[in-house]
Amino acid sequence: MNYNDLYKESIEKPDVFWKRQVNELKWHEVPKKIISATEIWNNWFEDGKLNMSYLCIDAHIENGHGDDVAIYYDSPVTDTKLAITYTDLLYEVGRLAGGLKDLGVKKGDTVIIYMPMIPQAIYAMLACARIGAIHSVVFGGFAPHELALRIDDCLPKLIITASNGIEVNRIIPYKPFVDEAIELAKHKPERVIIYDRERGVEYDNTDRDIDYGVLIEMSEVIPAVPVKSTHPLYILYTSGTTGSPKGVIRDTGGYATALKFSMKYIYGMEEGDTFWAASDVGWVVGHSYIVYGPLLNRNTTILFEGKPIKTPDASTFWRVISEYKVKAMFTAPTAIRAIRKEDPNGDFIKQYDLSSLKYQFVAGERCDISTLNWMEEHLKVPVIDHWWQTESGWPMLSNMVGVELLPVKPGSAAKAVCGYNIQILNESGEVAATDEEGFVAIKLPLPPGMLMNLWRNPERFNNSYLTKFPGYYFTGDGGYVDEDGYVFITGRVDDIINVAGHRLSTAEMEEIVSSHPAVAECAVFGVLCEIKGQKPMGLVVLSSDNDKNDTEIEKEIIQLVRSQIGAVASFKDLKIVKRLPKTRSGKILRKLLRKIADNEAFSVPSTIDDVSIIDEIKERLSIKI
Repeated sequence: MNYNDLYKESIEKPDVFWKRQVNELKWHEVPKKIISATEIWNNWFEDGKLNMSYLCIDAHIENGHGDDVAIYYDSPVTDTKLAITYTDLLYEVGRLAGGLKDLGVKKGDTVIIYMPMIPQAIYAMLACARIGAIHSVVFGGFAPHELALRIDDCLPKLIITASNGIEVNRIIPYKPFVDEAIELAKHKPERVIIYDRERGVEYDNTDRDIDYGVLIEMSEVIPAVPVKSTHPLYILYTSGTTGSPKGVIRDTGGYATALKFSMKYIYGMEEGDTFWAASDVGWVVGHSYIVYGPLLNRNTTILFEGKPIKTPDASTFWRVISEYKVKAMFTAPTAIRAIRKEDPNGDFIKQYDLSSLKYQFVAGERCDISTLNWMEEHLKVPVIDHWWQTESGWPMLSNMVGVELLPVKPGSAAKAVCGYNIQILNESGEVAATDEEGFVAIKLPLPPGMLMNLWRNPERFNNSYLTKFPGYYFTGDGGYVDEDGYVFITGRVDDIINVAGHRLSTAEMEEIVSSHPAVAECAVFGVLCEIKGQKPMGLVVLSSDNDKNDTEIEKEIIQLVRSQIGAVASFKDLKIVKRLPKTRSGKILRKLLRKIADNEAFSVPSTIDDVSIIDEIKERLSIKI
């Protein structure tokens, strides 16, 4: 079946389409109800029962694959490599689940997991799922204040953590952070389980603490507990426009069905293939495509504790792909830009046999055309830019390579994924014309795998997603559809600036700036202007092989934007910097840059990867606006 036929069926006959996908999973009770209306929107497979941990581990062992490798753990920061089979995984997960049960954790209880990229983080997620506990993974490295906010919101029975994380050559003291967060929080978890990495981090033991190793020594492997399809698997916090985090709730059955479908039809993965999402378990990519998606589909997944550069250099991604025979890899464009900056000619790529790699996926932020072209040139495989959100849990736009490899259009995340009726709406809520920029929205009902609600905040759920365009889920992004049905995401709606009455996309300007051969990374954002209301400001990081002087480059880039957009863009302010402020997941902090440039009060986000960069940016942005 080709893409058009499969997509049409998913929209016009969702019950028929998703019933077929249900049969790809081993349910404890196969659902008879496929889609059911609720007060919010819809439930999927609500009379079915299953267990995510069972599907990811036990089902494969029962089918004779216990000796297959489930996880390759590769940690260049500790010089450690492990091959973990499904049998190994059952032993570790089953005993931890038994230990949690012994500590009184039961179905419906919440557990915070605050851990680095180590196997015990995956064991903890699967152990919670095994007993029906709802896990909330908090990105390891969030400051105690941010962790305390999440403790008070999800009210965990206990926290699972480690002694420390490792950030290239820096130790992050996780356990002391947890202790500080509990002091700050109103809610006090009953227990804290600590996995001691024995890396020299000192921490205090309290009456609530229990050693991870001691706990699992005292426990036994326990069977998986069947839960309803609608039972929450996890809470994952994402940033909200109000500054307070939103707790996205994910169900079990709809999510499992969607992930299984996505591994085969979006990512082109057959059972037994190796898949690598170079992300972190603290983000939605880590949940969906380091842990649950690959393990559901019996794909060997890679747990990588390192960075695209400096662990030890810009060759590390290619070494991992070559060593573990990765078929499809998924990372953020910012990681590729960092590699490209260190290795502009792709010399490191040539050192490795990458013949196993069939597809390179990118997401997390808009992939600029020059970065996409660089990957295509050096990797010599299709580079698939796809688009989704924490709220969706799996891709909404993508070239579905497991169905039909469509032509790649640089700058576009291709077409709607099966199940997503994506529309571009104007201010009045009407469908926009071809090539007309508008608001990206998804007509209800939504497919399986989307968020169920926001934890303890249904009113915010409704206001955030459902009120702007009744009958639609509003994504918060802007975009347009071309005559071939390809969707172009232009960025968050608040990235549109108004220059003397003209609505201009800063994402489009970034695209043009990044096309200059000397540019490694850039950010364009709107700043206040007394005359025009707003005007664009650009920050640029140069490639290491650039041999022109800064003034010459600045003039060339400004002229480039002027020639492609016109004088209406008023693009005159450009600064060359050494680095851009980013979150630890690699997203550029444009809102922070706007506040600094506008001389507004700001707080340094706990998500920032390097606080020291702020002073440099403040100095560079000390201009008269």
